[in-house]
Amino acid sequence: MEKSQWYIGTPSGVVLCVDHLQEGQIHGRFYHGYSREALKVEGITKLLFQMEKFFDSINFPHPGTNERTFQEKAQGVGFKAERVKTMSDDELLSKHGDLGTFIIRVQHRQNSSWQGRITWMDQDKTVYFRSVWEMIKLIESALNTIDGSDGLLADKGWDDIIESKEL
Repeated sequence: MEKSQWYIGTPSGVVLCVDHLQEGQIHGRFYHGYSREALKVEGITKLLFQMEKFFDSINFPHPGTNERTFQEKAQGVGFKAERVKTMSDDELLSKHGDLGTFIIRVQHRQNSSWQGRITWMDQDKTVYFRSVWEMIKLIESALNTIDGSDGLLADKGWDDIIESKEL
């Protein structure tokens, strides 16, 4: 395998390691460069909330919309200490899941969603996504290809998506 798409390339890059599917939900862990500890994933919803919390903690990518609240903001909130990388990109790229491994690079958080690119490491394929929903569909499509199951969300395969995005 050539591994031409295997890179992190952004402070918000994470490696998602999927170990198994249980009742249609992914289970595994994900890694980022600011912690040596893996964050456990038990379903796509938990993954999304954990990733959003991670992005907020490093303040990158900066959200295009602010959280709205009717409560007064506490004084002094807003400044976040700069985080220091504790795991190199090579160490991150050495992590693998039993069922599938994905490099997720969220480049923008605009329109109350995420935009970026995702690399399916097992196939060395990279696709840009325009929303969280599209990212979820890509992950499920890849896992359904491996697992052989018939997913509800995965109506297009990676090859179909790659071909439709070529100009």
